[in-house]
Amino acid sequence: MATVREWIEGARPRTLPNAVSPVVAGVGVAVALDAFSWVRSLLALLVALALIIGVNYANDYSDGVRGTDEDRVGPLRLVGSGTAAPKAVLTAALASLGLAGVLGLVLVAVSGQWWLLIMGAVCLLGAWFYTGGKKPYGYYGFGEIAVFVFFGLAAVLGTVYVQAGRISWIALGCAVAVGAFSTGVLTANNLRDIPTDVEAGKRTLATRLGDTGTRRLYLTLITVPYLISLTFAWSDHPMAVIGVISAPLLLQSVRAVARGKTGRDLIPALRDTGLAMLLWSVATAITLSL
Repeated sequence: MATVREWIEGARPRTLPNAVSPVVAGVGVAVALDAFSWVRSLLALLVALALIIGVNYANDYSDGVRGTDEDRVGPLRLVGSGTAAPKAVLTAALASLGLAGVLGLVLVAVSGQWWLLIMGAVCLLGAWFYTGGKKPYGYYGFGEIAVFVFFGLAAVLGTVYVQAGRISWIALGCAVAVGAFSTGVLTANNLRDIPTDVEAGKRTLATRLGDTGTRRLYLTLITVPYLISLTFAWSDHPMAVIGVISAPLLLQSVRAVARGKTGRDLIPALRDTGLAMLLWSVATAITLSL
């Protein structure tokens, strides 16, 4: 039976910045639009956290029962390592996704934007079918697109919309930036896993692009947010250039990716990319608020 510590590790806490960052960026935009709401912001954060934990447990379960995680390099996989029973992990996944659904329903009710129920349903389906079902889209190279859409566009713009009832070009810029960062985290993960994914028949975008192409994609993705910061600074928010203070956090990751590091040497890239995304979001949110 898995311990509490192992369940926490299985939830992949290093991915939590992917849930927190879009809400933080969205809150900054909402403040700039004079539409900030503590209640709606908190609900959006709880939805995002429950959703990403549910995705992680669902991924652990689906990959584990398929045997994809048997030789995985990286953090603990509950099912693949035999630490927890598949049924228990499935229950945790469904409970987390169910909680995300309930909290999302409350958020929609509070905001009065009932059409967002459709987006919420799409997010829940996307979370499950990433690696679940007979033909998971994550096994066919669409995982990066889904992460960009769900943890970039949907999360940031949704956070803004439930508060302001509208979006702005600044909101769209933040959504693209956070989506690029978040996709960068997955790209670094899939770069590390290319050998085992190829062996398991998991056709991620990384296995399709190959080692060199995936490294180029990662470097491109982490450049996008800083170009957006400069664009903000050039327009109506000169202080937004402060977002570049997160760039030094990526130096180790850039070196590892650019120099062809593999396996466990790429694990820090996931952590550092997530932390850079969080710092960029906090810094940008503060400047937009001011």
